[in-house]
Amino acid sequence: MALKVQLSDKVYWLGFNDRRKHLFENQWPLEKGVSYNSYLIDDEKTALIDTAEAPFSGDLVAWVAELLNGKKLDYLVINHMEPDHSGAIKDVVSAYPDVIIIGNRKTSPILEGFYGITENFMTVADGDTLKLGKHTLQFFMIPMVHWPESMVTYDISDKILFSNDAFGSFGTLNGGIFDDEIDLDISCFHEEVRRYYSNIVGKYGAQVQKALAKLSGIDIKLIAPSHGIIWRSEIPYIIDKYHKWSTHEGEPGVVIIFGSMYGNTEKMADYIARFLVEAGVKQVKVYDAAKTHASHIINDIWKYKGVILGSCAYNGGVFPPMAHLMSDIEHYGLKDRYLGVFGSASWGGGGVRAINKFAENIKWEVVGEQFEARCAPKDSDIELCKNLANAMTARLLY
Repeated sequence: MALKVQLSDKVYWLGFNDRRKHLFENQWPLEKGVSYNSYLIDDEKTALIDTAEAPFSGDLVAWVAELLNGKKLDYLVINHMEPDHSGAIKDVVSAYPDVIIIGNRKTSPILEGFYGITENFMTVADGDTLKLGKHTLQFFMIPMVHWPESMVTYDISDKILFSNDAFGSFGTLNGGIFDDEIDLDISCFHEEVRRYYSNIVGKYGAQVQKALAKLSGIDIKLIAPSHGIIWRSEIPYIIDKYHKWSTHEGEPGVVIIFGSMYGNTEKMADYIARFLVEAGVKQVKVYDAAKTHASHIINDIWKYKGVILGSCAYNGGVFPPMAHLMSDIEHYGLKDRYLGVFGSASWGGGGVRAINKFAENIKWEVVGEQFEARCAPKDSDIELCKNLANAMTARLLY
């Protein structure tokens, strides 16, 4: 017997926990797994909102059949064509060959490209509605949040926003489906929600702002995303976070990332961290660029206003893991951060020079004096670490 989790009288959650996948989109670590959510409306006409990744397609079709109890599936609404949401489409169509697939004009070419499906497609535009009986669905386009065909579906009757990837999260649903069923702090959902935003949606802050403005005029009682918990008690919280993250607002803390082969640059990173705390900065994170995945580092850079990068020289340039991280950060276009720069070199330099080039490209404000220790850090270098920490503290706190 399938679970019967209801968002309202005739709206059901159909979700799957994936604890086996190691990497989301084959690059972002999933230490806490990920969930896939789809939703079924059982009215005079029936509608399935999104599907799931392909390995769960058989279970999804069986779950739909059990809930419908002999009724046919009339509509399949596709808010987003990325395969983690659309992977079960072919099996759904095979089980319900007359189902009408609903998407926008940018959905159909991707649907054909991935699955070869061209028939029974209904194109909807921004603001269009579809009456199912008691329930009326309204469709809103949110292009580039985070694909060009992305849209959301709003149930006017029950005031449910089926939000696609927006407001989603990494992490499996460990019994709790709704936000008020779990302790958000203990479950680390704050971190996983922000990591999902920064890693997946973060590049498209301007488009998120447009989407928030478009949806601000509708009354929302539930936000039902394609990944993670359903929001019903903390809707103001998650909307506020999306506003802050999409406008690149940062909290008064510092993320220090170092690239070090033999420990000398790491020593300076630890000195800087200590001097920051002594100066009054309460939130300081220190990461080894060669050890910690960029997913987690980017997550904290999205949270905190101060960033300090330090690298040893490597073949006349920057330490390769640091180069990869800087490339990722630059790709996301994060704005309005304060940047401190340090490094070390032995027979040649290059690390600090490369970080300076990164600073020019990303247009962050460089704080304090840049320096590059020769071989092991000396007392004079430690003093420069303190000066950098004090300059960053002054910019953050005063």
